[in-house]
This record gives sequence, C-alpha cells and structure tokens, in this order.
Amino acid sequence: MPVPPIFKAYDIRGIYPDQINEELARAIGSAFGRFVATEGIVIARDMRPSGDSLVAAFAEGARAVGVNVTDLGMASTDFLYFASGFLNAPGAMFTASHNPAQYNGIKMCLAGAKPIGVESGLPQIEEWTADYLESPATGGTGEFSERNLLPEWVAHVHSFVNLASLRPLTVAADTANGMGGLVAPMVFAGLPFDLDVLYPELDGTFPNHPADPIQPENLRDLQARVLEIGADIGLAFDGDADRVFLIDEKAQPVSGSVTTAMVADALLQRHPGATVLYNLICSKAVPETITRAGGVGVRTRVGHSYIKQVMAETGAIFGGEHSGHYYYRENYRADSGIITAMIVLQLLSEASVPLSELVRPYQTYQASGEINTEVASPAATVAKVADLMTAQGAAVDLLDGLTVDHGSWWFNLRPSNTEPLLRLNVEAPSSAEVDTHVAEVLALVASLQEA
Repeated sequence: MPVPPIFKAYDIRGIYPDQINEELARAIGSAFGRFVATEGIVIARDMRPSGDSLVAAFAEGARAVGVNVTDLGMASTDFLYFASGFLNAPGAMFTASHNPAQYNGIKMCLAGAKPIGVESGLPQIEEWTADYLESPATGGTGEFSERNLLPEWVAHVHSFVNLASLRPLTVAADTANGMGGLVAPMVFAGLPFDLDVLYPELDGTFPNHPADPIQPENLRDLQARVLEIGADIGLAFDGDADRVFLIDEKAQPVSGSVTTAMVADALLQRHPGATVLYNLICSKAVPETITRAGGVGVRTRVGHSYIKQVMAETGAIFGGEHSGHYYYRENYRADSGIITAMIVLQLLSEASVPLSELVRPYQTYQASGEINTEVASPAATVAKVADLMTAQGAAVDLLDGLTVDHGSWWFNLRPSNTEPLLRLNVEAPSSAEVDTHVAEVLALVASLQEA
C-alpha cells in the first residue's frame, strides 16, 4: 500500500485525516520501533486536536513490535528533545510546528536527540511503514507508561544562565495558542520577570493568528502589546515552541541572524576559540561576529538534521539558523526557543542599554527575507542560474541550492523540499540595494521560465 507524500526532508507532515491518520500513525509507530531497535521510546504531542488519537495509535504500533512507550504528555518539541537526551531514548514528537490547524506530523530522533532525516533513516522508516500498512504488526509485548519530566526540563533550561544576574524586566510573549503557553510561564515562574502572555490558551485551531512568527503579519499583536505595556522585550514562539523571534522595546523585530550573532558572541566569551555553526542564509554579520569574537565559524546547509550532524562532527558549542532555530551543544545539540530566550534575557539583564541598542552592533546589513516564487522545475532553474553566474565569473557555491557572492551583496536560491517553489534570500548594505538586487534575480528567474 503506498504511503501518502508526508515524509519530508526532516520530518513527517500532512493534512489530517486525508494524508496522516490513525492507521498510518500505527504503521509509522511500528516502523519507528523496528528502526530504533531499542527497549523503549518517549513520545509527546502539541495541542492540535488530532494529537491524542494519533499518539495513541503510534504507541500501539510501537508496542506491537515489542517496544516500551513512555508518554510525556503535551509538550514543546525542545522538551521532547531534552527528554530524549536526558533518558537516552529515541523520541517522537507529534506536531506540525507552524503549519495550519488541519496539519499534523511527527519529528523523530534517535537516543540522545540525534536527528533522523532524509539522509539518516527517514526513507527506511517510510519503506517499513508501507510494509506495516499491508501487514500490521501484532502480538507485541511493549508496555505503556506516563512520566512527568517538566521539573527536570525547567531546571535544565535554567542551567544555561546565571539566575543571580537576572533583574526585573517586563516580558511580553505571544505564544499564538501554541505550546509556548505551557512552557514560558513554567520556565519564568519565580524569576524577576513581569510576564505578559498573549493567547496563552492551548488551542490547536489557532483562533487568533497562525503560529508562524517568521511572517511579519503574525508579529503585529505582539508589537502592539510591547508598546502598550512598555515591555523591555517581546518573545514570539511558533506552534511547537522550538523557535523564538525577538521584538525590541520599540516594537521592531530582531532577525534570526542578528539573534544568532548576539548569542554566538556571548557564548564565545564563555568558551574562547570554540566552533559556532550558522546556516548559509544567515547574514554575513554572523561569521564576521564569530571571527571578531575569536571563534571558528562553520557554514552549514539549512535544516536541523544537517546542523545537528555537523555539531556532532565539529564539537560546536552553538548553531543558529536565520529561521529562528538555535542549537546548543549542552542541550544534546538540539534547538530550543526557550533556552535562547533565557540567554537573551540574561544579556539584557546585564546590559546598561535597551534591546534595540544591544542588537545594533550586529545589524550591519539589510536582508530581503525569504521570497518564494513558483516555477515549473526549481532544480533545473537553479542549475541554469548557476551556469549563468559561473559564466560571468561570479563566486558560486552549491552547498545548498545556489549561493552567489558578489562581494558587496549576495543571494541564495534554493528549491523547496516539498513544493514547486524557489526560495530567494538577498542581503546587501542597504534596503534600496536589496530591492534592486531582488528585482534583478527575480527577473532572471522569470526570463528562464520563458526561454
């Protein structure tokens, strides 16, 4: 029986119940249990209405192949990764992250929060899922239990900062009815912060706005609240709360690249000469900051499974993505929005200036943000642009899609993993130059469609 197209580059994701349903979750559970070949796994879910039944079916499938299942209940994705590391057990998190309410999915990892992606096991799990759809596993003796690790998780998050250095701050957080509504109040409890949470109710139908903070329109409510209450900082979490975006006291967004540079700078003061990773659509400000701070910068592909692998290979202390994912060696190399928020709050507590001044040294370039263009053949288009740029003598890099560095400005053009889209990112010294170069690249892409 064919498996719907829900296996992506880094995870499993699809529309419920048309693409992902209980029968499929049961088969994936059996395939995952067979793949990890271990005594026990941990599972958790976000607040989406379909999560309960999908998790129950997945657990049945895993137990049917003899694997014990520990249910952690409702949690953020970074909490699941922590549990996987803390218990040294493979894990499965039921979430569709920032996708709309009709979606659900699964982020899976090996023991110690080691990634599972298209190059590290997902195709095998997909193949075995098809097998179990044809012939479901039965007769297994795997046990089921529940466990609360939230107190251990909070203590772990707190370990990344000096709690004694924290000072009273007013913090506005927009959790978008996602898992940040559970995590943020719990982590900040007892700390000297006046926490104001927008949309704290856990509601996977997202009645207020999508839980996708990389889209500017989804930040507007938080920006207004920051100004309304005079907050020192705004925190915008995505649906499963593994990502966070910052808003300064003037209600201006802070990019993922700037946050990466700021956190990298701080961590390199604690760990001189250490290695820091950044993905290839991060601002040039990131490697420049790493070098200035005496660290070793390593450029990576986009995506958590790649970054975690390179972290393991290099021993990097930290890695950042422009999309708001921040990875920590001491967090089992997994990403965490709330750990990042805590580190930034310590920096702000220790600073004598507001957040807008704290981030200014890292805001040396202007960026376009990710611009999506629908084309018939994304990969072929990227290849054509690469040939043209090479013929013109430009500096061409094919690490992930196409990166072309013109010295004063650069662009990256990457095919989407799941849709017939090209994703364009441009950076230049000024907004006017960004606009000019975006128009140039899009015109080139359009001309190739007509050729």
